[in-house]
Amino acid sequence: MVTRRDIGKIGIAAGLAGTAGLTPRAAYAADGAAAAVEAAKQFAGQTITIVWEAGLQSLDPLNFSGPKWKELTGIDIKVVEVPVAEMFTKIMQDFRSGAGAYDALNVIPSWMPDLANAGALEELDSYVDKYGYRDELMKIAPTYRDNQMKVGGKIFGLPDDGDVFVMYYRTDVLNDPAIQKAYKEKYGADLPVPPTNWKDFDQVGALITEVTGGKTYGAAFFRESGYGNFMFQERFRNEGGKFFDAETMKATINSDAGVKVFTDWLAENKWAPAGVEQWGFVENLAAFLQGQTAMTISWPPYGRWAASYGTDQEVMSWVPKSTIAGKVGYAMTPGGHPELAAGFCLSVSSTSKNKEAAYLFIQWLNSEATSLERVKLPYALRDPFRDSHFTDAGYAALWPEAKDYLKALQDGANNGLLDLSLLQTDKYEEVLRQSVSKLWAGEDPKAILDAAAAEWDAITEKIGVDKQKAVYADWTSKSGAYPKM
Repeated sequence: MVTRRDIGKIGIAAGLAGTAGLTPRAAYAADGAAAAVEAAKQFAGQTITIVWEAGLQSLDPLNFSGPKWKELTGIDIKVVEVPVAEMFTKIMQDFRSGAGAYDALNVIPSWMPDLANAGALEELDSYVDKYGYRDELMKIAPTYRDNQMKVGGKIFGLPDDGDVFVMYYRTDVLNDPAIQKAYKEKYGADLPVPPTNWKDFDQVGALITEVTGGKTYGAAFFRESGYGNFMFQERFRNEGGKFFDAETMKATINSDAGVKVFTDWLAENKWAPAGVEQWGFVENLAAFLQGQTAMTISWPPYGRWAASYGTDQEVMSWVPKSTIAGKVGYAMTPGGHPELAAGFCLSVSSTSKNKEAAYLFIQWLNSEATSLERVKLPYALRDPFRDSHFTDAGYAALWPEAKDYLKALQDGANNGLLDLSLLQTDKYEEVLRQSVSKLWAGEDPKAILDAAAAEWDAITEKIGVDKQKAVYADWTSKSGAYPKM
C-alpha cells in the first residue's frame, strides 16, 4: 500500500539543488525564532538527532531547515528517516531501551496519550515559559493548538502540520450548462456548487457520470483500507455517529450511522471509476489531475499540485502533470466537519541527552517566522497550521486561486474533527482498516460492523474499561472530537 505519508519515496532525487533562504535574522527580533537561535548558540558543536517521516517530507530538515539551523547556531541536525507506519514503534523501542538515540521527534497527535502516559515524551511547559514561547503558541490555529498539544493539561508537543481533508471540485464541470440543466430536470433544483452534504454530493457525482458517459466521472476517492479508516471516522461522525457509549465504553460503530456510511460507499462505487475500492493516494491524485474525475477529497497537497505549484522541481517529477490548473475549487468536505487526518507535532524524547538544544530546535521550526517558510516548501508536505499562514499575502500570491485554497484550509481547521485518540489507538484503527477490506470483499455492512464493535469491546476490556474510559472522556472534552450538531 502506498500511503499519503510514504509518497515522498516515489521519485526522490539524491538532493535538491538550492533552497530559498529564510527571512534575514533581523526580522526575527522579539519572536520565538530569534529567542531560540540566540539561546541555542551555547550548544554550538552539538548534534541533534530528529526522527522524521521518510521520503519527500524529510527534505525539509535535510535540505532546508537543518542546514539553516546549522548556519544560525552551529548545531548539526541528524535526520533519521522512518516510514510513518514504523515511527510509533521506533520511538517506543528507543524509550524502553533507554538508549536515547533520538532527541527530537515527529509525533502524530493521536499517538500522544500512549507516548505521554508511557513516559516517552518530555513535558515542555518549563521550556515554553523559559524561552517566552507561550504567546506565540497561542497564534497556532485553535483546532490544532487546543486539541493536539496537551495530555492531562501539560504540553507534550508543538502542533506543526495542518493536515485536514479538503473537497476539490472542477469548477468548469460543475458549472457546465448541460450538466446544470440535466440536474435541474432530474432533481427540480439548481445544482449546488459545491455540494455541502453527502446527499447532494452523491446526486451531483452520479449525474456527472451519467451525463458524460464516464468520460468524466462524478467523483473518486482513495478507498484503500488505510485511507478508509480516516474517511470512515470523518463521515461516521458527520452522520451523527459516536464511537462509544460514554458510560459503558461499549463500541457503537455498528449503529445506523456506521451502516449508512458503508452502504453509501458501495452505492458510490457504482458511478465511480472501476476498481476505485483499491485506489490509494497516488491513483486518486492521478485521476483528478488528469481530468478523469470531477470531485475528490484529500489532504492539502492535492490543491497545490492541481495548480502546478512546485511540480516543476525534480523531486516532484512523480506527480502527474496537471491538466486542470485554474479549474479547481476548494471547500470543506460534505457535512462541514472534515477530518484532521494524521498531522504531526514536534516533541522532545524523554531519554534525550540534549533536551534543551532539542527543544530550541523544535521551537525555531515551529515559530511563526520559520514555519511560514516551511509550509511554502512544495516538496515537504507540511501544511498551513497557524492563523498567519492562512492570511499570508505571499502564500496567497503563489497561484491565482491560492487565496481561496487558504480559506478552505482555515475553514477546515476551524470546523475539523480529530482522529480518535485512545490508549493503543492503532489496535482500534486496525479493526477499522480490516473492516473496510471486508466491505470491498463483499461482506455485509451490518455484519462487518457488528464484528468490529465486538473486537473493539475486547480491546477495551484488555486495556481496562475504566482506564480507557478516562482517556476517552478527555478526548471527547476537546472541541474537535464530535461535531456540534
